[in-house]
Amino acid sequence: MLEKNYDAASVEPRIFDSWGEAGVFKAGAGAAPGAETYAIVIPPPNVTGSLHMGHALNNTLQDVLVRFERMRGKDVLWQIGLDHAGIATQMVVERQMAERQEPNRRVIGREAFVDKVWSWKAESGGTIVGQLKRLGASADWSRERFTMDEGLSRAVLKVFVQLYREGLIYKDKRLVNWDPKFETAISDLEVIQVETKGHLWHFRYPLADGVTYEHPYKFDPDGAKTDWKPSDGEPDGYETRDYIVVATTRPETMLGDTAVAVHPQDPRYHALVGKHAVLPPVGRRIPIVADDYSDPEKGTGAVKITPAHDFNDFEVGRRHDLDAISILDKRAAVTILDNEAFLASAESNAARQALWQQLEGLDRFEARALIVKVMEEGGFLDRIEAHTHMVPHGDRGGVPIEPALTDQWYVDAKTLAEPAIASVREGRSVFFPRNWEKTYFEWMENIQPWCISRQLWWGHQIPAWYGPDGKYFVAETEEEAVAEALAYYVVEGFIDDEKARAYAADPIARGDFIVRDEDVLDTWFSSALWPFSTLGWPDATPELARYYPTSVLLTGFDIIFFWVARMMMMGLHFMKDADGNPVEPFKDIYIHALVRDEKGAKMSKSKGNVIDPLELIDQYGADALRFTLAAMAAQGRDIKLATSRVEGYRNFTTKLWNAARFAEMNGAVRVAGFDPSAAEERLNRWIATETTRTARAVTEAIEAYRFNDAAGAIYRFVWNTFCDWYLELVKPVLNGGSEAAIAETRATIAWTLDQIVTLLHPFMPFITEELWGRTGETGPARETLLALTRWPALTFEDEEAAAEINWLVDLISSVRSVRSEVNVPPGAMVPLVVVGASDVTRARLATHDALVRRLARAEAITHAETPPKGAVQAVLGEATIALPLAGVIDIAAERARLAKERDKAVKESAKIEAKLGNEQFVSRAPEEVIEEQRERLAEAKELTAKFEAALERLKD
Repeated sequence: MLEKNYDAASVEPRIFDSWGEAGVFKAGAGAAPGAETYAIVIPPPNVTGSLHMGHALNNTLQDVLVRFERMRGKDVLWQIGLDHAGIATQMVVERQMAERQEPNRRVIGREAFVDKVWSWKAESGGTIVGQLKRLGASADWSRERFTMDEGLSRAVLKVFVQLYREGLIYKDKRLVNWDPKFETAISDLEVIQVETKGHLWHFRYPLADGVTYEHPYKFDPDGAKTDWKPSDGEPDGYETRDYIVVATTRPETMLGDTAVAVHPQDPRYHALVGKHAVLPPVGRRIPIVADDYSDPEKGTGAVKITPAHDFNDFEVGRRHDLDAISILDKRAAVTILDNEAFLASAESNAARQALWQQLEGLDRFEARALIVKVMEEGGFLDRIEAHTHMVPHGDRGGVPIEPALTDQWYVDAKTLAEPAIASVREGRSVFFPRNWEKTYFEWMENIQPWCISRQLWWGHQIPAWYGPDGKYFVAETEEEAVAEALAYYVVEGFIDDEKARAYAADPIARGDFIVRDEDVLDTWFSSALWPFSTLGWPDATPELARYYPTSVLLTGFDIIFFWVARMMMMGLHFMKDADGNPVEPFKDIYIHALVRDEKGAKMSKSKGNVIDPLELIDQYGADALRFTLAAMAAQGRDIKLATSRVEGYRNFTTKLWNAARFAEMNGAVRVAGFDPSAAEERLNRWIATETTRTARAVTEAIEAYRFNDAAGAIYRFVWNTFCDWYLELVKPVLNGGSEAAIAETRATIAWTLDQIVTLLHPFMPFITEELWGRTGETGPARETLLALTRWPALTFEDEEAAAEINWLVDLISSVRSVRSEVNVPPGAMVPLVVVGASDVTRARLATHDALVRRLARAEAITHAETPPKGAVQAVLGEATIALPLAGVIDIAAERARLAKERDKAVKESAKIEAKLGNEQFVSRAPEEVIEEQRERLAEAKELTAKFEAALERLKD
């Protein structure tokens, strides 16, 4: 006997263990020999990570697909694994060492530190794996991979070496995002923009060689001189200047300026292009160049160019062949006294030498204050403005990043991107929703070299070894690299054969002669190989042959560039079919939206609006959370998640459980070989028809990645069609029908319940598996767990029975709706007058007279030529349904109430429309606030329409 209440907390771990014991999730489980394959690779969560709402959404949708396809008999592999998360993991372990007051990594050395990381990984890493299991993820846990495991590490080495030998990996000195706290380059994904209240300093750079020019000005309303801009019409006058004014938010980088740029069409500075300015703290002569990068309408229209410390300036520097002078070290402290590039163009004097001595070693922000002070004292500070702007910060270090000119390893992403662009453009890989293709193309067609080196110790160490002259040798193993290096240096005369043999035999002896690159590879490099490295590549494994290419990739939009695009590039380059043609790593790419809070704001710890999925699982069960996320996962639309929504779907599990208890208490036991097409009762043929239609709708929606439509279809069927209508309509049969009708209805209830739990299983795996097992305790024995049961392939439909019962449902619903709209007391019995009924409608009313009277609270059902006076009306097909309400409600009072509610809704609409029509409000309010107002407006208009309709019913 089913318990009165469903207890998710006790059921879910037991059910998950039963799946594991039965091997349900292993690749190919339940598939027939030769079955079609279906493979998904999980976006590998960080080994340091914990389940957040993005993970919950992503993995729920993946699980819906793999459970669905597994039940359809396919050979399914959901490949699971973890990313080693270089900087995040190193940070966690270093923090732990500091908390334990242990020596830091530089004291204990690289080898000992890496050992500590592996120990941490064994003890504490991968917490998220257990959390994904709590969510019900049916991945092949026996095949769990790690981006630093032996097999994946071998794949990384092979790819690096091959791309290097093909000229697609190279070293270069370029600007990178530099995190001064961790002293490493970081990717764009690890950079967050932080709104910062700062200043915009306007400095006067003196013109060299005694040059002067006429600078235009205008008068403001107070009569003060202000800068004239090209959009201001004619200037009010001109003044002679022997300086040019530039504005900057980072005065400290002035030490590395190598030009001033003005727009080619800016008339203010035509006479200065080709001339020089002098950098006051340095004495460096810097050219004034014409470049489109400068905006005549922004600031003074003249910008300082520091190629070594700004990404845009770097490109300007390349266009004009400017020097790039780095003036900050790895910790963002000033380094100029022994800086050859700085000193080469500087003009030294006693005052400047003293300033440089003061600046040397200063933190960048301390240096900023000192430079501003010196510029002000020297008369070079024109003005200071308060300035709020976005400053890039490292997401983990929490400090502003520095664009830094460093030697790094790069991938020629432009060359690798070309086949990946063609794959999507030609439809071999398809984005869902399709609008993400535009984002993909825009990035891929303007792709920059990919910086793949990181100045960390945790990760795949770059397989390059350097000799005494800086030449490097790239190979998969140290032995190969050393042999190549020693052979080269013998030929070049650096060492003789005897020395080479000694070095080859003694790693310690050669340690000072040939050393390995200390850097490691960007984590995204190993993740880019995920679809094939996890299947055993570079070995020709059976899994690789069977499951590559994978079927679909599900991921968030924020890593289209960092992961999706790079998997496309690497897969197409390294994976070929029998004819040597490149093979895409996946056919479909489903991009899911963000999970936001209920007001539409992005979740963040600082806002305090983060919703923990594990807390929701504890409170409402994994099934309720999963169904909520799937039901709200409309393509291209962010999810506004409220706890109340999860609670609502927990009520759905309760509804399903109670339906199963109703079936059990009414003797609804499964009958072997039950065939719904043989049913004779109209109600049973109807529910079987609706079951078929629902199965079709759910199947088609999942196939098209319309998860919300699939969830909505099964929800409406279970809650409304089955529970609210069918079980209600069959009560008279169960309580007083013939023996044959009762037996058939019991069998139909049991059969329908089986179809329901099967269709619901991908969304709510725990409660459905529990009900499958519990309802299988009577009747024919279950052949297998629900997770491996075949997906319903239903074909039976009785159009006539469906039309009749759906008409009956619509009739009762219409009457209930009208009664509710005009406030008819629930217990009041009201006559039902049907006007203009066809013969079919009259026959249906006669057949279902008792049901209609009971469920619609109808005193009697009669037919008439015209509606009686004082009746509210509703149209149903060709007929009009009239409810005479004189004497049942106070019609005048009800009209007044409805009019008052209508007016209230109209007033609310007007208020919101005025707010949304206010340009200041729209420009300043956060997007989530604007969206909330739009939703309130839609609700107010819907209420207005509802009250208008009710008033219309009462107008006569």
